[in-house]
Amino acid sequence: MKRALFPGSFDPLTLGHLDIITRGVTLFDEIIVAIGVNAEKKYMFSLEERIKFIEDTFAHEAKIKVVAYEGLTVDFCQKIDVSFILRGLRNPADFEFEKAIAHTNRDLAPIETVFLLTSADTSYIASNIVRDVIRNNGDYTKLVPEAVRVQ
Repeated sequence: MKRALFPGSFDPLTLGHLDIITRGVTLFDEIIVAIGVNAEKKYMFSLEERIKFIEDTFAHEAKIKVVAYEGLTVDFCQKIDVSFILRGLRNPADFEFEKAIAHTNRDLAPIETVFLLTSADTSYIASNIVRDVIRNNGDYTKLVPEAVRVQ
């Protein structure tokens, strides 16, 4: 069974995340959307809200699971017996950053990283941009799935 972990903070889940997860399901038997917990970071949405956004968005898809974790992503992958990390790339800067992480992860554990390019119509969407739009009372509904819009 080919299982992939899609890690992130998902603060909030965006249409870019949705795109990568939906396309990743065609490549893997199971996608585990893993919300990394960082006590140092200030989140806009609670962990419970972020889990609910993902669960509600993918309620129809049995191949997608949602979990929270702490620590190194590769350690968590080994703990739950996952061999692949799924990551989305929006631009060349993402590639350089993600490439360094992928090489480090491979040095630490036998985990492969699989990159998917985001779709052209979602490549500009980032959670930090969505949070800024929300903070400034802008129309963020075009950037997130329905489950986040009704929050």
